[in-house]
Amino acid sequence: MCDPVARVQALAGEYDALRPRMVRVAYAILGSRAEAEDVVADCWARLVEADAREPVRDLTGWLTVTVARAATDVLRSARVRREEYVGPWLPEPFVATSDTDPADRVTLDETVSYALAVVLESLSPAERTAWVLHDVFGMGFPEVAVVVGRTPAAVRQLASRARAHLAAQPARFEVDRAAHEEVLGRFLAAAAGGDLAALLETLDPDVVLTSDGGGVVSSARRPVHGADRVARFLVGLVGKYVGDVEIEFVEANGAPAVALREDGALTSLLVLTVVRGRATRVDLLRAPAKLAAADRDVRRG
Repeated sequence: MCDPVARVQALAGEYDALRPRMVRVAYAILGSRAEAEDVVADCWARLVEADAREPVRDLTGWLTVTVARAATDVLRSARVRREEYVGPWLPEPFVATSDTDPADRVTLDETVSYALAVVLESLSPAERTAWVLHDVFGMGFPEVAVVVGRTPAAVRQLASRARAHLAAQPARFEVDRAAHEEVLGRFLAAAAGGDLAALLETLDPDVVLTSDGGGVVSSARRPVHGADRVARFLVGLVGKYVGDVEIEFVEANGAPAVALREDGALTSLLVLTVVRGRATRVDLLRAPAKLAAADRDVRRG
C-alpha cells in the first residue's frame, strides 16, 4: 500500500517542476501575474484532494485543464472589475534583469510577450482561453472544450475568431531584439532630452500610448493616439519629474523594457512594441500595486 505522505511528497516534486508552465497558462489567460500565481497555488490543494480519491496519471494534462478552468472563471469575474477600473488597464509583466538567475525566472518570451498580453485583453474570456490553450499550448479542441464548457466545434470557432482578430492587429509579436533595443535607446535619449523631432522619428504615425495608474497615481485617463500627441505627452511627462530619476534596463516578458525609479522607488515601467523600426505602442505601467511584484523581481535579480 502506498505511503500517503510519500505520495504527497512525490506529487509536490512533480507539481513544482510543472509550476512555471502552469503559471504561464494562467497568466496567458488572465494577464495578471498575481492572479495567475494565486490560481496555480489554489490548484495544488485540488490536486492533493483529487489524487487522494484516485491517483492522477497524467499530471500535466490534469493540471493544465484545472488551472485553465480556474483561470477562466477568475477572468470572467475580473472583467467586471476591469470595466470599473479607473483609466486603462494594463497587464502585469514578469520582469527580469540581466543578472537574474534563470532558475528563479518564469520565462514568457516564447509564450506570452507583453505586446501579446495587451492585445489579448480585447478578446472575450472564451475566445482568449480557446486561443491560448490551442494555439499557444497545443491542447486539442476536445480538451479545450472541457475547460470552456462548449462543444469542440464551438471551441474551434472561438479559436478561429480569436486568431482572425489577432492577425488583424498592426503589431507583430516576434521582434528582432537588436532592433528593439536600438529603437528603445533612441526613444529614451530623445524623451530625456526633450527632443520632440527625434522622438517623433522613433514613433509610428498611429502609435498609441496607454498609461495605467490605477486611479492612484497620475496618468492619462484615456489612451493617447498619434505620434505628435504621444511625443508631446512624453516630453511633458519628463518635465514633471522631480528628484533623482534612475533609469534601469530590464526585461518585461522577455523583451527589453525600462524601469524608472524616483528617489529609489520604482514608479514606472515602460514597454515599447516595435514594428519595422518604430514604436507602435507605448505602455506605461504606473499603478503601485502592479509595480510591487515587478520591483521584487528587479531587486531579487
